Amino acid sequence: MSAVRFGASPGHELAHAVRVLLRPEQHPLQWGWLRAVRERLPRQSFSLLAAVIGDDGYLPDFLTAAPHWDMTPDAELDAMRTADLAPMRVDFGKMVLRSTGSRQQALRDMQAHPARARRMIADAWSEVWDATLAPVWPQLERLLRADIAVRSRTIATSGIASMAAELHPKVSWGAGAVHVAMRRHSEEVDCRGSGLVLVPSVMSSWGCMVLTEPPAQPTLFYPARGVTAGWVRDATELAEALGALLGPARAGILLEAGTARTTSQVARDAGIATSTASHHLTVLREAGLIGSERDGASMLHLRTPLGEAMVGAAL
Repeated sequence: MSAVRFGASPGHELAHAVRVLLRPEQHPLQWGWLRAVRERLPRQSFSLLAAVIGDDGYLPDFLTAAPHWDMTPDAELDAMRTADLAPMRVDFGKMVLRSTGSRQQALRDMQAHPARARRMIADAWSEVWDATLAPVWPQLERLLRADIAVRSRTIATSGIASMAAELHPKVSWGAGAVHVAMRRHSEEVDCRGSGLVLVPSVMSSWGCMVLTEPPAQPTLFYPARGVTAGWVRDATELAEALGALLGPARAGILLEAGTARTTSQVARDAGIATSTASHHLTVLREAGLIGSERDGASMLHLRTPLGEAMVGAAL
């Protein structure tokens, strides 16, 4: 139990964004996002990723680095550019067996020339990311962090089994194991010594996926809570919604508190005096929305689980 942790995966989000674009009729919660990105889609790069990812089933493992709490899109892309070629060949082989026609031949070519394929896929990943998810990453990341915050609170108050039971109807926890009902395969994975990573997802809001192939740490991807058709709301609308509750200055400070900042940094980002920023931070801290921790001579301020949940709820 001590080795169970949460993470985020930009690569997983992008892979499922590609699948949403391939089969939009199956993802009504993403239609608001779809309307915004369809016209700016880079067709050639998207076609390459679509061939690699497919519209359902198995996802190549190299598309997602080991998920971490602070995983960034740039770090994900860097990991892909340096991914080990031998496992990539194995992944391409699995995709060849699951495809036919021109797509199968394209995957065979990638399997035969993995270094070139890795470069092409990483370049396509970067271009499709910039066009589709980069504009909404702040909203998407808030939902992921809010989900993790709420589930962490559940662990603290009700235990890890209660938290696991709420992940998804196909997930249960008991007899020393996490059980995930899968559609197309069955296996037993020993997580002793490796632990388990739990990763919420906004774009794959339909169900669960698992990553079990060594050397990757066993990973369970599950739908993030709070994903509605309006999740892609403009950041200005979100600030206005929170501003009506907290006041514009405090709402802005809370929205930017996803990364730790000093009081002077908060003041500079908000365009206010340091003394004023300190006052707002005190109010937010006393309300339980921001936590402050000393780091040498500086005080760092970061959203608490309650603050994450509030931002996620407003979103």
